[in-house]
Order: sequence, then structure tokens, then C-alpha cells
Amino acid sequence: MTYLTETQRTQMLANGAARARGEIIDPYPIVKLHTLDAGAVWLLVSLDAGGDQAYGLCDAGTGFPELGTVSLSALDGVRGPRGLRVVADSHFKPRQSLSAYAAEAMRDGSVND
Repeated sequence: MTYLTETQRTQMLANGAARARGEIIDPYPIVKLHTLDAGAVWLLVSLDAGGDQAYGLCDAGTGFPELGTVSLSALDGVRGPRGLRVVADSHFKPRQSLSAYAAEAMRDGSVND
């Protein structure tokens, strides 16, 4: 399943290259992925050079959101309790940087956006 537009992929690869060079960046999330029938959310900002490992705020819906990586190909197999797939939120408009989202999510125990 394709979660990213070409523009999003390009932006995320550029952010991934900056992270790989050791640059300290705190961009706004590029894409929001989520399950329609569960509380799982991923706010992603970068991709590795291979284009599969994404970095961002990962919330599996268990009350413990964290910054980390997720394999986009592995998300293809994720299903919510009613069998619904992970989807990209085409209406998502980020309102703050990733670190600000992370601070809120860790305080609240979930991503609320």
C-alpha cells in the first residue's frame, strides 16, 4: 500500500538525509497515518535512504507514544480490531513541530490531532 504522495516522499527523504548527516532538525510532520478502528497514529517526518524506515511520533494506542522508527512495509499488515487497514489522513494539516507533538503526546498518553 502506498501511504505517501511523491511530494511527501521527497520531503521525507530530504529530512532523512539531514538526520543521517547528523543535523538536528525538528520539522513539522509530513504525513499522519492512522487506523480507522483503533487508536494507533503515526506522525512521520523522515525516511531512510531505502524509503521504508520512517521516523516520527509512533502511538500504537497503548498509552505510551514515543519517537522512533516504523517500517512502512510492515504497516501494510497492520489491522485494527475490525480488520481495517492503516491509512493516510489526507486532511491532516500539522500545527506544530514534531517535538511539540511528542511533548503533548507523552504528557497526555496519546496523539491528539
